[in-house]
Amino acid sequence: MRIKKDDTVIVIAGKDKGATGKVSKVLPKQNRVVVEGVNVQTKHQKQTRTAPAEIRHVEGPIDASNVMYYDTKAKKAVKIGYKLDGDKKVRVDRKTGKEID
Repeated sequence: MRIKKDDTVIVIAGKDKGATGKVSKVLPKQNRVVVEGVNVQTKHQKQTRTAPAEIRHVEGPIDASNVMYYDTKAKKAVKIGYKLDGDKKVRVDRKTGKEID
């Protein structure tokens, strides 16, 4: 999976197409990511002894194929590739060759 936590991504397909946000959670086994402000779902929380009833808005996971890494400096979506830097595997922008991390 090329997307990591705290990456800025843009949604390229689905109901939130064009929205950008920060990845808050990555689920690699399901190939899904949770992006802040994208795929917001309404959850009804029942009342308990300690907490009152409420309606919560939470972000749901979306498929990783529907998001693309967003370069904030270039203001566009970029493809991610890998390059070996000594013994380390480093993520790079495939068009310019610049390191991402």
